[in-house]
Amino acid sequence: MEIFDTLDPLLKTFWFVAIPTSIIFIIQTIATFVGADSAEGLHTDIDSDFDGSHGMSHLFSLRNLINFMLGFSWAGISFYTTITSKPLLVLFSLVIGVIFLFFFFGIINVVQKLAEDNSFKIESTLFKSADVYLTIPEGKSGKGKIMISINGSVHELDAMTEYEKIPSGAIVKVTEIENNSTVLVEPI
Repeated sequence: MEIFDTLDPLLKTFWFVAIPTSIIFIIQTIATFVGADSAEGLHTDIDSDFDGSHGMSHLFSLRNLINFMLGFSWAGISFYTTITSKPLLVLFSLVIGVIFLFFFFGIINVVQKLAEDNSFKIESTLFKSADVYLTIPEGKSGKGKIMISINGSVHELDAMTEYEKIPSGAIVKVTEIENNSTVLVEPI
């Protein structure tokens, strides 16, 4: 610790922020990639809702604070001898910290999207619109086919209606699920 005693107070501060922040960052990174940061595991985020419905509140989390402090401290250490003006060095370090915050926020956002379950569930078709592919006979007397887009992929399903015959090319809305492959629709 004698090395730290001889350092300038600003450089010493950068080091005292960088060391624990780096250790926490490494632990968070390992936890993220082994799955300990999933919904069932450890949560270090105050708010992990990334759909943007809460404005900027999702940027204020322990993970993002660590990312900011990591960029801030290591930029200060790296450019201490290059940037001689201390206020300019602190300002530059703050900017690098903000860049780290947004960079790692983007990476974590992408990693979490990879864990999403986008498998097709027929329940997700309820109240969605679809195109009639094969004519749907009237009054549940037979089945036609619809093409419906769910989560960016198109699915072909059997369809029945309680209304008059619905011709091919018409647009319908799914109102009920009959079974795992058949839905009840109504014309729009």
